[in-house]
Amino acid sequence: MKNPTRIAASIAAIGLTAGVAVSSIGIAGAAHGGALTEGSFSGRAEVAADATNNRIVGDPNGRGNAYVFSTGEGIVCYVLEVDKIEPATAAHIHAAPTGANGPVVVALSPPTTGTSAGCVDTGDAELAADITLNSPGDYYVNVHNTTYPGGAVRAQLGG
Repeated sequence: MKNPTRIAASIAAIGLTAGVAVSSIGIAGAAHGGALTEGSFSGRAEVAADATNNRIVGDPNGRGNAYVFSTGEGIVCYVLEVDKIEPATAAHIHAAPTGANGPVVVALSPPTTGTSAGCVDTGDAELAADITLNSPGDYYVNVHNTTYPGGAVRAQLGG
């Protein structure tokens, strides 16, 4: 699933306006002192709404990768790749550690064709730094679809 060349190309494309540096061997991070964090999508990582039920609530076949980085000044950029799920209808970064649900903190463009990439101005430099550098494990990316409106796949960041 991980295709470093495609990921680097996606990041380079969105980085033209975000100041992202991409090295010849992959992703170098953000030019303004930002950092790259990533996580692997899995339907098994989804958490039941009551967080007490251990049953799988996401797509058991879903998988993929999330790459999230900041370019400073509150800008969060991302590349999402998902596979083996129905078309995505929404994607977000949520604030919560592994095993817990949390509020949406950044809305992302859903990977309706399997991949999406872009940059979002959060208006909050501290939030962007927390997501990508200071405490990425306290955030996760969730991709939703009509079959799994609560979340088809989840990627805990910092992995």
